[in-house]
Amino acid sequence: MNDESREPFKRLFFALNCAPAQRRDIAQWRSALQLRNGRPVPAENFHLTLKFLGAVGVAQIADICAAAASIRTPGERLTVVLDRLDVWRRAGVLVLAPEQAPPVLLRLVYDLEQAMLPFGPQEAPRDYRPHLTLARDYRAPVPESSTAPEFFLRAERFTLFESHKGRYRALAEWPLIDPQ
Repeated sequence: MNDESREPFKRLFFALNCAPAQRRDIAQWRSALQLRNGRPVPAENFHLTLKFLGAVGVAQIADICAAAASIRTPGERLTVVLDRLDVWRRAGVLVLAPEQAPPVLLRLVYDLEQAMLPFGPQEAPRDYRPHLTLARDYRAPVPESSTAPEFFLRAERFTLFESHKGRYRALAEWPLIDPQ
């Protein structure tokens, strides 16, 4: 997605957003972990990334949105159970992840990847690992928790976000549920 020209660009990604109440619940649960390592992700930034696009030329955004709109969605609300706390050492992040990713989520990610192929060079393919990042620069073992994580991220739409100076701004969104 990177364009080497001097064209203005935005850092973009597709994600499932968390509802405000769920952000609060996850942030409270994270506080109970009493982390002494890493930088906590602000609760307003909690999301589950579907596809990271990186630097995208502003002129491409309308076409990216049109391609995303063409994706056949599941026709129902998507639920992802975040029930596993993990540390990804290589990335240096503390994450909440599903023990098992729902097939409908994996299909949506695959369809997004296919829809984005025309927009430039892609990163080397990697296995998709759904997660919600709790802390960055995390360099400690998985913390102990008195309460096992069990958060049900329920999404009725997927969103294209812009990342700018540590803040995420929704640019467009598409329903996962068939409009009646």
